[in-house]
Amino acid sequence: MKMAEVIKKRNLYVFFDMAYQGFASGDINRDAHAVRYFVEQGHNICLAQSFAKNMGLYGERVGAFTIVAQDEEEKERVMSQLKIIIRPMYSNPPVHGARIASKILSDKGLYQQWLKDVKQMADRIIGMRTQLKDLLAKEGSQRNWNHIVDQIGMFCFTGISPEQVC
Repeated sequence: MKMAEVIKKRNLYVFFDMAYQGFASGDINRDAHAVRYFVEQGHNICLAQSFAKNMGLYGERVGAFTIVAQDEEEKERVMSQLKIIIRPMYSNPPVHGARIASKILSDKGLYQQWLKDVKQMADRIIGMRTQLKDLLAKEGSQRNWNHIVDQIGMFCFTGISPEQVC
């Protein structure tokens, strides 16, 4: 990946926000490829990972903040700063959603069901994109709406300019 090379060459730090893991391709491992690739290439990274959406735990604040550091010393420095930042925000983070997520991730049957559910949600998103493109064409739109089905995941760039929005 060219982006990883440029980031390494410029000595930049990477922050990944993975709020919809699995919703892009239907496969949580495939959607995590970029994160794994950057780590394999020797990048130190931050990863904010949420399970609120892909586990249906809205409002439960379920996720993880992961840091890949170059060594134990750097890890300790980062952890000390994170503790300073986090402590005033909350003393005891919520555990209800975390316990549910932990159960899903550690129970083989629940985990397999969750993977199927994530795939089903991704397939629905893909289907809705196709349906939207087809309905726009059916209504007589002369625009090329291929970008709707060429993109993946929860969000879509419309290609509409600010001037076209009334």
